[in-house]
Amino acid sequence: MTFSARPDRTYIRSTYRSNRFVLAEITAPAVRSERVRPPVRLAFVIDRSGSMSGAKLRLAKLAVEESLARLHPTDEFSIVVYDEAIDVVFPSAPATSDARRAALARLAEIEPRGSTNLGEGWLRGCEQVALALSAEGVNRCLLLTDGLANVGMTDPEELARHAGELRARGVTTTTFGVGEDFDERLLQAMADAGGGHFYFIRDATAIQDLVTSEVGETLEVVAREVTIELTAPDGVVVESLSPFPTETRGSRTTVAVGDLVAEQRLQVVLRLNFPFGRIGDSTGMLITLSDREGVFGREAAKIGWEYADNHTNDDQRRDREVDRAVARIFASQARQEATARNRAGDYRGAREAIVGVARRIREYAGRDPELRAMVAELDRETEVLAEPMAEMSRKEMYFRSSNLARMRTVEGKATRAEDQPTR
Repeated sequence: MTFSARPDRTYIRSTYRSNRFVLAEITAPAVRSERVRPPVRLAFVIDRSGSMSGAKLRLAKLAVEESLARLHPTDEFSIVVYDEAIDVVFPSAPATSDARRAALARLAEIEPRGSTNLGEGWLRGCEQVALALSAEGVNRCLLLTDGLANVGMTDPEELARHAGELRARGVTTTTFGVGEDFDERLLQAMADAGGGHFYFIRDATAIQDLVTSEVGETLEVVAREVTIELTAPDGVVVESLSPFPTETRGSRTTVAVGDLVAEQRLQVVLRLNFPFGRIGDSTGMLITLSDREGVFGREAAKIGWEYADNHTNDDQRRDREVDRAVARIFASQARQEATARNRAGDYRGAREAIVGVARRIREYAGRDPELRAMVAELDRETEVLAEPMAEMSRKEMYFRSSNLARMRTVEGKATRAEDQPTR
């Protein structure tokens, strides 16, 4: 396991507020051979509305079956299905052979029907997890849908707020959106606030792979509730550009990274805004990594900056690895804004969102091949976004950008130590 933090530049301007970036990198430890896996508590919440008929519901059932086969009797699970009505197909119980058989027999009888009360179905699944909450393990609700929340609780902000509150109580949320008719922003917001992950499933044939992969990751969690804490001097404003929940209290800013799986590699990009200072004065900050069980101990890194004149600031060397990580975040944000504008019919605004970030990266790319490649890709996308896009293409661009910002693979899976981030 490793933890490091480094700045993009080490000098800051004395005459106005400088922005500087810090890249924090984490690699989680491998699974120890003698490790006894903590128990998990899972709820499978499946949309059974009419649009799930055919392959989607059939493959969702198979995904649940494959997932249950991986559980131990010390684990617990439940199954909830919903349309405009909510049914607890199988209440939370230990994952014994008899329980799994009984649950799958009941699930096999479920047929598609009705509308989509996503909010109430998801909350019922979270309730089942909360009834058997494990203090030592991972407690997670897995929500799969192919449609919009159109019955019951439908407000995206309210759903995300509930997800955050449930996370604080120990219940996390992962979401799966199938096809082109669901709201990716809603499902992403629920997963972000809920401490889980969001998956876009273009084709129903990928349901089994992605659901079972998420269950597999849940079984491989080696560090829970990982946080990065930054202690900065008065006047320094700290924010996380990476999309993790952030809270600032006085001089301390905490970034809630969430659970990490074995050998997961993660980057967190931070932006700091410095107050005025005198040339020659120094300032710095302490960055500490911790988790619930102390797997990381309290790994810490110190970073310092020096106030200097404009000439010194202009001539200082840049850390290209930090520049690349920052560029990936800004490109991700621009693509997500552009897809939203494209959907709304604002094609000029969609194009300008991409043009603006491409121009910004080009200004500091120099001869760096990776940064220049990012710019070239953004340039190609400007014309695509300047005219109506197919809904599936918009979702694919949004999902790819989402994964890039969260340092997950193109399929949405955790990036491991041997993997490299993509553009």
